[in-house]
Amino acid sequence: MPNIKIFAGNSHPELAQRIAQRLGTEPSKVVLKKFANQETCVEIGESVRGEDVYILQSGTGCGEVNDHLMEMLIMIHACKIASAERVTAVIPCYPYARQDKKDKSRAPISAKLVANMLSVAGADHIITMDLHASQIQGFFDIPVDNLYAEPAVLKWIKENIENWRECVIVSPDAGGAKRVVSIADRLNVNFALIHKERAVANEVQRMTLVGDVDNRIAIIVDDLADTCGTVVKAAEKLKEAGAKAVYAVMTHGVFSGPALERVMGSCIEAIVVSNTIPQHEKIAVCPKIQAIDVSSIIGEAIRRTHNGESVSYLFGNVPL
Repeated sequence: MPNIKIFAGNSHPELAQRIAQRLGTEPSKVVLKKFANQETCVEIGESVRGEDVYILQSGTGCGEVNDHLMEMLIMIHACKIASAERVTAVIPCYPYARQDKKDKSRAPISAKLVANMLSVAGADHIITMDLHASQIQGFFDIPVDNLYAEPAVLKWIKENIENWRECVIVSPDAGGAKRVVSIADRLNVNFALIHKERAVANEVQRMTLVGDVDNRIAIIVDDLADTCGTVVKAAEKLKEAGAKAVYAVMTHGVFSGPALERVMGSCIEAIVVSNTIPQHEKIAVCPKIQAIDVSSIIGEAIRRTHNGESVSYLFGNVPL
């Protein structure tokens, strides 16, 4: 593909390599380091004048979130002032996405701040996947393509769960109801909802199940697995309600704090996440984790964007 450059930050070089291979190219040369005072230093190793530049950097769950965010902003700025024709930030897991509203006094809307920073740095276009709230697209005044892992999730369910036609798709909270209804409709199965009440952030006080899972396979679907307290308690609630087996399918597997220990000690058969965040080390510690490769979806989105083609096909299909 002529006139295209793909640069990878330190957050997920393996995903960048997979995407570049799909596009028949190699990640472009860039040196990323820190000065002695911990300031980020970026050196773009090849000409980007007149090129269509894609900078891949995942956010949450890849170690130092703020360092990776700053690294991406500097890379965007460096390419922009080096006369790149267009700079697209490819952010598989958008940082600060959960801080998307002012839900209490004096709370920041950090997702909006990140959007402003990306725009000011010089990004012309954003490609991301399964935003925590799709309204975050409205924080930008530049085009945003919010890709969905749903086609890959449907494919995994059909290929790995033998009696998937008898399953129930479950949302662990009210916010994920729309996602669960969409998947249940496409599989032509029932869905259920768990209402949760929190005492404090990341700590669930009480759960109520709405729906019937008795003697069925329950598949919990959500966008993000962080400390896994919610999904583990949801699985226990589903087992109490008579579910034969419980699976969890999440787009972004952050697995922070005690998450891996919780998953290993839970009644969940498998927790399936995409590789928007590196998972090799976590899979080695917790065999219940399985990873779906979404590099084909992101790579195809880049190819279609570069060629001026529609990306809407990817909202319902996994490219070959």
